Amino acid sequence: MKGKIIKGIAGFYYVWCEDERLYECKAKGGFRREGIKPLVGDDVEIKVLDGEEALGNMEKILPRKNELIRPAVANVDQAMVVFAMADPMPNLNLLDRFLVMMKWQKVDTVICLSKQDIVTEEEEDRLRAVYAGCASRVLTISNKNESGIEEVRECLAGRTTVLAGPSGVGKSSLVNRLYPQAELETGSISGRIRRGRHTTRHSELFHIGRHTFLFDTPGFSSLRLPEVPKEELNQYFAEFTPYQGQCRYSGCTHIHEPGCTVRENLEKGRICRSRYDNYVQMFEEMAESGRSKNWRTKK
Repeated sequence: MKGKIIKGIAGFYYVWCEDERLYECKAKGGFRREGIKPLVGDDVEIKVLDGEEALGNMEKILPRKNELIRPAVANVDQAMVVFAMADPMPNLNLLDRFLVMMKWQKVDTVICLSKQDIVTEEEEDRLRAVYAGCASRVLTISNKNESGIEEVRECLAGRTTVLAGPSGVGKSSLVNRLYPQAELETGSISGRIRRGRHTTRHSELFHIGRHTFLFDTPGFSSLRLPEVPKEELNQYFAEFTPYQGQCRYSGCTHIHEPGCTVRENLEKGRICRSRYDNYVQMFEEMAESGRSKNWRTKK
């Protein structure tokens, strides 16, 4: 019988099957010998061992549409990254790293800016303007007054979406709004360090509507950069694209070269300073780790 892994805990995999029942399964030993790790979101075939108790063995993992590294999930149509606009203040470097990572993995990204009820309209508009061209959509919501929740539902409909972001931004509250059956613990913000306490301990997939699935993943406070050489990083910043090929020097890194069109437009205010500064930080981090054009062949 075919099904989809919706949760994996301590060697057990919970598979939502075509008979609309949830089966607790163990993976066959061959997966480990072959170096195959089942992922939440995998489409699988199981053998039912006990229909009454809904127990089974996972026999086969079907071909994956895609596989994300962070978060580690499979068969994703899009990612929705949730960041609070305040309390805690958004870590835009982390958001930019996430956008780079998702673009590298060829996954469309929706940015969902939460806690709309505690920021000014001007601040909301500023953040939306900064990221308007960096994702397929930019949404703003408030879990407190339910503003924007229906727009989120429309964005998720008919797709498999991975929900990600740092702790304390309202991800679990959003899932509870979209799928009350999840009964997720809602995290509180630490009064001392103003960071969210982790509430999601593992990736879990919720069937929230017809052909509509939602991954909830653990919050994160850091994110490594994708495995690309530093010279290719500029390709992951959409606001640089209109100026590609217009710099004085071919292969311009947009860091220090004279006649750089990107930096000229930065000074004119056409490129957001925080986005550019985060690009420079990532570029320098890659340079320190030796990621050049020859990096792949040296590995």
